[in-house]
Order: sequence, then C-alpha cells, then structure tokens
Amino acid sequence: MSILEIFMKGGWIMLLILIASIIAVAIIIDRYRVIRKSKMNVPAFLVKIRGMVKRKDISGAISYCIEENSAAANIVKQGLKKYHLGRERVKEAIENAGKQEISKLEKGLSVLATISGVAPLLGFLGTVTGMIAAFMKIEDLQGAANPNDLAGGIWEALLTTAFGLAVGILAYTFYNFLVSSIKKLVLQMEVVSNDVVDILDEVTSGHERTEEDDIEIEL
Repeated sequence: MSILEIFMKGGWIMLLILIASIIAVAIIIDRYRVIRKSKMNVPAFLVKIRGMVKRKDISGAISYCIEENSAAANIVKQGLKKYHLGRERVKEAIENAGKQEISKLEKGLSVLATISGVAPLLGFLGTVTGMIAAFMKIEDLQGAANPNDLAGGIWEALLTTAFGLAVGILAYTFYNFLVSSIKKLVLQMEVVSNDVVDILDEVTSGHERTEEDDIEIEL
C-alpha cells in the first residue's frame, strides 16, 4: 500500500491536516530565509558607520545601510534620515523602525503556533469520528462483526492522529527555533541602535568615547 493510499484512507480530516502542513512548511521556509537575510557582521557594520558619521557623510551611511539590507541596517537607516532634526527625532525614528522590523520578523509565527496546536486536535477528531464509524458498523452487523471488520476501521481512524501529531511536532519545534532566532536578532538590533545613537552623540558633542570613559562608566 502506497503512502498516498494510506493518506486517502484517513478521510477528509487528513486533507485539513495536509493543508495545515503545507502552510506550516511555507511559513518555516519563508521565516528562515528572512532571518538568515537579517544576520549581519555587527562589528564591521559599526566601524564603517562610525567612520562615515565622523566624516559627516550621512548620505553615504544611508546608502551603506541600504546596501547591507538587514533588519538592523534598516533601523539605522531610518534614524540617519532624521539626523538633521536632532537626537530625539533620531531615537524616535529608530524605535518606530525597530517595532516595524520586529513585526516583519514575526510575521506568520502566530499562524505556525496555531497549527502546532490545532493539527494534533484535528488528528484526534479524525480518530474519534473513525471510531464512531467503527461502532456504527458493529451496530449494522448486529454484533456479529469479526476482528477483521473492526481492525481496518480502527487503524484508518488512528492515521489522522499519527499525521496530526507529526505535523504538530514539526510546527512546534520550528516555531520555538524561529522565536529563539528572532530574539537574537532583536538583541542585535538593540545593540546596533544604541551604538549608533552613541556615535551620533559623540559626533554632535565633539567628544569621542575612549577607554578611560568606559572605565569611568564601569566604576
């Protein structure tokens, strides 16, 4: 018996589970690509931004952010666009851009979380309806059903549970993986944003942070 034949024996609920699995896989692939694209070399990025800002080459820094095209770079780009309006507007722009980038990163995760919970329930529903059908068959046969009559209906009913659990486990595992990856990116964005604001403050005040300043801060 082929996998397709086994799948078809699960009934219409198996179709719902299949649709849920396709949606889950699509979200996982899409979010993985977005997260991978958003990763960046933070030290190298900050060094280049620092050099451009010190030279007052804000347009060059914005172009570099566009070229980098990562979540953190997009946040910095929005802040640099408000450079001429002062520090507060820069911080406001960075905060708003940060919220937008986080929203973009988390797109589809709520659906994936829902699938991880609903798929097993659909499987159990399929099993319950299958068992109901099996007992109805016993009633139709007036109790004269043999084990062969029941075995087929029971294992077909249990198929939906197996497939539902498989989809739920897959979705839940990747949901946690994606959430963890996004948290790391958010932390990276916060570090980059704070450092860029500090760089802008240094340039504006004409005071560049030194190792002595860092020691004083720690003390």
